[in-house]
Amino acid sequence: MSACKNCGTALDDVFCPHCGQKNVDLSRPMLDLAGELVRETFDVDGRMFRTLRLLFVRPGALTRDYLAGHRQRYTPPLRLYLVISLLFFLAMAWAASRGALLEAGQTMAADAPTQARLLGEEFPRLMFLLLPVFALLLKVAFRDRLYFDHLIYSLHLHSAAYVILAVMLPLDGIADRHWLPLIVQLASLYYLLRYVMISLRRVYGVGLGRASTVGIGVLVAYVILMTISIGLTQQLGALLA
Repeated sequence: MSACKNCGTALDDVFCPHCGQKNVDLSRPMLDLAGELVRETFDVDGRMFRTLRLLFVRPGALTRDYLAGHRQRYTPPLRLYLVISLLFFLAMAWAASRGALLEAGQTMAADAPTQARLLGEEFPRLMFLLLPVFALLLKVAFRDRLYFDHLIYSLHLHSAAYVILAVMLPLDGIADRHWLPLIVQLASLYYLLRYVMISLRRVYGVGLGRASTVGIGVLVAYVILMTISIGLTQQLGALLA
């Protein structure tokens, strides 16, 4: 019988009955450890895929179910956000390093490395700090709900938004020259806005009018704050470069 590496309690299961630590043997090949990380992240029982399906098929239903206590079937909101945001910013940094996000007048040599660094290092931290701010804006609009409710909704909404933006952003460089990428971008933007309105109605139980008013107001305020924060981040990055 093995013993817990944290407290020394005798183990007869995967988790320690005293401190709760999982019995994991780290003295294994890196591929084995990476495989276990992937399995835990995406959940061997299919919770991640079930969560993603509900997240996009029925906007707001995942948040509503979570707040109602139906949590065992789904991936926890924070883990979902961390996984999706990590993949999103890694993909965007990779695209930026290859010039996919360059605008008119920008060059591969001068601007692409800076974009890649910002997307790979600065923006993930910035957006994680801004997420509670988005929840605070919702708290102003729906004062009768707990801040925790708004935070869970923010985690789910940002997770969905990153996936949608991952479709939109890489098309910026060619959308002004070809009609098909432009249509994909417009359709994705329409879906994102519609997603916000539907999810607000489903989570907060409000009508279309209030959902639209609150959604537009919160999004405008958030975009302004995000634009200012990104501008300051870029300026700080330029000073430190």
